[in-house]
Amino acid sequence: MEEGIKSPADAAAAEQAFFETAFRLKKVDAAQYSPLVLAYLGDAVYEVLIRTLVVNGGNMQVNKLHKRSAGLVKAAAQARLFMAVEDELTEEERAVYKRGRNAKPISMAKNATVRDYRMATGFEALVGYLYLAERRRRLVQLVSLGLEKIGEFDGEQKG
Repeated sequence: MEEGIKSPADAAAAEQAFFETAFRLKKVDAAQYSPLVLAYLGDAVYEVLIRTLVVNGGNMQVNKLHKRSAGLVKAAAQARLFMAVEDELTEEERAVYKRGRNAKPISMAKNATVRDYRMATGFEALVGYLYLAERRRRLVQLVSLGLEKIGEFDGEQKG
């Protein structure tokens, strides 16, 4: 750890402060964003988490990395992951998810059912919310638990 940092929480706070300073970010209230804005950000955050996981599996051709990550970020996979962790959500998290699920997007995914697309949008809104609210530990906990429950950590690929 860097000098003067006494705990992982202190290290996380220092990283967050550096991030905010470097990008000149202002403090935001994640609850003030529309659910589709939260989903927009959540889509990117989830993609980075999944790509990190996939790349960590080892060097391989980029098209193979893409196929593996695409299988986990498509709407059906996100809906399955959400259903795996739904019982673990707090009331606040459930409310954010529902706002995202019930939002009316302008377009729909080409290869997804309406149900899966709405569930995925709700899940992405929750991811974006947790990210903006600086609850990254909770975000990683939920995604990790969901991946475990759908069999992604034991070599099973369902979908």
